[in-house]
Amino acid sequence: MRRAAVILWDVDGTLISCGGAGRRALERALAERCGPIDGALGGLRLDGMTDRLIVREALALLAHPYSDDACEGVLARYLEHLAVEIRNPGYQVLPGVEAALRSLHGRVPQGLCTGNVAAGARVKLAHGGLDAWFDWGPDAICGFAADGEAREHVVAAAVRRASARLGRTLDPAEALVVGDTPRDVAAAHLVGCPVLAVATGRYSAAELAASGADQVIASLEDTAALRAVAG
Repeated sequence: MRRAAVILWDVDGTLISCGGAGRRALERALAERCGPIDGALGGLRLDGMTDRLIVREALALLAHPYSDDACEGVLARYLEHLAVEIRNPGYQVLPGVEAALRSLHGRVPQGLCTGNVAAGARVKLAHGGLDAWFDWGPDAICGFAADGEAREHVVAAAVRRASARLGRTLDPAEALVVGDTPRDVAAAHLVGCPVLAVATGRYSAAELAASGADQVIASLEDTAALRAVAG
């Protein structure tokens, strides 16, 4: 891979593991709107999905009509529950993450490219003290769930904001996406971004390689890979 002009980080499974806090918060929010859900979402895989798409598919499984107002209502309650659930055991900053962010700071611009709503991403990262490594203002390099249900829209938004931050049109091939799911890989490639995949989520290194990731590492403890992309 070529040297990255910007690095775009996924959150869940890449930087942190919430120990199920996000799913529990979502289930609580949905139960408040739809009534008891009795494990109806057990088969819904959340990995790599945007929060808005998760709500759409969850409401469909619960035979509840989708609307923008319904989605916003569920997400608002989800954020309130997430702030509580995140404190339960099981949360962890994944191996090598803090050292990686520290080593890249000041060498290459870093931003977020995640299916989380912005407030949810901040809650998750702040619990592990990682939010301080990222900007959260209007000129931040970021892509969040509000940028579109399809993950490629999130990637494209992050590239646009990186261009604005850098003061030039960024070739997507210069933006390295770091993620942990085949959905991360597929969305980034649709936009034209290379992907460094880390096998710290639900998917193995072999599965990530089969999905077409440009490079796969076991964890962010592989500092050689990070040095290579940062130049």
